[in-house]
Amino acid sequence: MDPQRLRQWPGPGPASRGGYGQRPRIRNPEEWFHELSPRTFSFHFRNLRFASGRNRSYICCQVEGKNCFFQGIFQNQKKRHAEIRFIDKINSLNLDQNQCYRIICYVTWSPCHNCAKELVDFISNRHHLSLQLFASRLYFHWVRCYQRGLQRLQAKRVSVAVMKGPEFKDCWEKFVDHQGRSFPSWEKLEQYSESISRRLSRILRFANQNNLEDSFRDLRLGSPSPSSSRSDSR
Repeated sequence: MDPQRLRQWPGPGPASRGGYGQRPRIRNPEEWFHELSPRTFSFHFRNLRFASGRNRSYICCQVEGKNCFFQGIFQNQKKRHAEIRFIDKINSLNLDQNQCYRIICYVTWSPCHNCAKELVDFISNRHHLSLQLFASRLYFHWVRCYQRGLQRLQAKRVSVAVMKGPEFKDCWEKFVDHQGRSFPSWEKLEQYSESISRRLSRILRFANQNNLEDSFRDLRLGSPSPSSSRSDSR
């Protein structure tokens, strides 16, 4: 089964929450959308503190705009991360640059530093796109380069947040073959979400400070004193 899964309709349905209602069930046979199984969702999206054995990365993506509604699920391959496959697909949609589009992504892991750079490059020249990332877990959050990747995303118009109850429920309803079953919450979901959210806030808190330091260096006013160098290095 193709790891890249999508469904696409030419326009919005009747107005409802977010301006969209029930979409037609007729699909392009070459663009079948295969929802995640409940088991896959529960295993890979669970926001555990120690998520061992979860080597796959999933992105559940939704694009909304005038006369456009797209949903897709992307997962990593051996040499291509899910974020790169997501970028390639959005580029292939040839979205009208004179229209505004909102992109929401639910991800199992926050982007690695390389994928964060690719996402920054992707969004920088596309002011008609608004990108929001909701992550179930943070990937190597204690490593400095991964922290910098998250900070760059936040600085470049990419909203980065942690999935909580409403986001897990929304992802379940839109991207899982749940057969009408309600979202099965798990023990300590909110507790873990709050803990991860605090961790992300601490990482992003230093983004403005780092940007000011970078701007100061660009002024080329000379090397800082030894005492200031020690105090700035963390």
